[in-house]
Amino acid sequence: MAEKAKKESGNFLWETIKTIFWALLIAGVFRTLFFQPFWIPSGSMKDTLLVGDFLFVNKMAYGYSYASCPSVRLARFGVDIDAKDVCGWMGEEGRILGGDPERGDVVVFRHPVTGEDYIKRLIGLPGDEIQMIDSALYINGEAVQVEDGGTFVETYAPQGLQGRTPLCSNGPVGIGGECEKERFIETLPNGVSHSILDIRYQRHADDTGVYHVPEDMYFFMGDNRDNSTDSRFPQSVGGVGFVPKANLIGRADRIMFSSAGRSLLFFWDWRKGRFFRAVQQSKEDLLAEGS
Repeated sequence: MAEKAKKESGNFLWETIKTIFWALLIAGVFRTLFFQPFWIPSGSMKDTLLVGDFLFVNKMAYGYSYASCPSVRLARFGVDIDAKDVCGWMGEEGRILGGDPERGDVVVFRHPVTGEDYIKRLIGLPGDEIQMIDSALYINGEAVQVEDGGTFVETYAPQGLQGRTPLCSNGPVGIGGECEKERFIETLPNGVSHSILDIRYQRHADDTGVYHVPEDMYFFMGDNRDNSTDSRFPQSVGGVGFVPKANLIGRADRIMFSSAGRSLLFFWDWRKGRFFRAVQQSKEDLLAEGS
């Protein structure tokens, strides 16, 4: 009897291990080929994306490269598996079943130096000339159309897991106060409209030289223009610089869930109006939000 119970216990344990193995394998394949979860950690894409927004990145949009494979970093357990360790056989320039991104797409990409995942808006395509002049964006020598979008207001308080406080154009603001930023609706040459935020003039970000985007490279910017580490800043000083096509991971299409608190378990901090919200909004909807 005892021997039978021991055998049944062993079979149960083995079946459990197999179930977990197959579940992890299926989840890994799904994450690699189709959709990657992404939690917005910073305010660089406000107000398009807020700290605490949770979304799935469409990895089928641009095809697959080595960057499509997930990196697994668990410092506490000494685990550091880079995407190159898994999919390095594809090379750092190869891409299969590739589709070209469009100007204005909100894209998750792998940082060319650190390997971290970033999310920004695609502004410059290969061959473009990009420049900022007195806080205005110029593409190929033409100023991008901008309209007044009202004022973006948020509570001045620590946000998200990192606990950072937002930057305010009406600062200094005390904890719990109203933190304001100027909001504009920017329309790119291909007709894509999105909101951008302006906090204050910053010489190195608001007045730049001309960036000549190389072949098979892209130029990205955050919508929160004065609080974004993006392609305006070279990699030598901690910026993003130009991003190779192979480093694109996928396109952000829809916000699935959003929490304004330090934990998603704090249901009283859930932003119910952002559940299943499309990342790209029409100009009419953007203008209505600011009125």
